[in-house]
Amino acid sequence: MRIETITRELFKFEELPEDIKDKAVENLYDINVDYGWWESVYMDAEDIGLKINSFDVDRANYCNMEYIDDFQTVIVSIIRNHGAHCETTKTAKEYESQIKFDEEGDIENLDELQDDFLKAISKDYLVMLRKNFEYRMSAEAIIETIKANDYEFTAEGKLA
Repeated sequence: MRIETITRELFKFEELPEDIKDKAVENLYDINVDYGWWESVYMDAEDIGLKINSFDVDRANYCNMEYIDDFQTVIVSIIRNHGAHCETTKTAKEYESQIKFDEEGDIENLDELQDDFLKAISKDYLVMLRKNFEYRMSAEAIIETIKANDYEFTAEGKLA
């Protein structure tokens, strides 16, 4: 029997030359999106009474949502829980101002208003998902992940 020991030089990200750092980042381009990166956005939607069924931030470019809670509860939840400058809050306030009641106390044109609001808020969530995805794919986010996990690399920039 023969035992062979291999010795390799390993480097922290900061120790790599700039061109090798770029290569290391390129090699790990999908490190932040190879799992359920969207889960926090899904949870945010659920917290305000909506469910994201599916989405595509690429070619199909859609976010398919449905109500968990009623239309008015969702609007109130967004206004209470999302920041004043958040696009979802602006959308919710816009639709809240359109709510008109008839003599019986029912919302006029409820079905149309609910459908239009769901389309508008779905667009807002699509933007959130896209921005989240784009950030996670950025060199800045990849480098943060590398440093947070204290990864080491070969001289060629490959993850050790």
